[in-house]
Amino acid sequence: MLIYMRTTLVIDDELLRQAKRRAADRGVTVSDIVNDAIRELVREPVRPSVPFTMVTYGRPGRRVAHEPVDFAAALEREERNQPPR
Repeated sequence: MLIYMRTTLVIDDELLRQAKRRAADRGVTVSDIVNDAIRELVREPVRPSVPFTMVTYGRPGRRVAHEPVDFAAALEREERNQPPR
C-alpha cells in the first residue's frame, strides 16, 4: 500500500520550468518527475569523504595549536619572547 504525503517545497523558478517541460514530454506529472529525481538521489550510495589533511611547514611532528588555551599560551610565549616548544 502506497502512502502519499502532501508537502510544500520551494523550487527555483528555472528548475520548475525544466521539470514541467520534462513532465510534459513524458506525459507525467511534475510530482512524478520530482519523486523520480529524489528516488535517484537517495539510491546513490554516499561516498565516504576523504580524510582531511593539511600541509604544514616547520619542524616535523610539531603539534598545531587549535584550541583557545593553545592560542593563549602562544600569545603569552610571544609576549615573553620565548621560543615555542
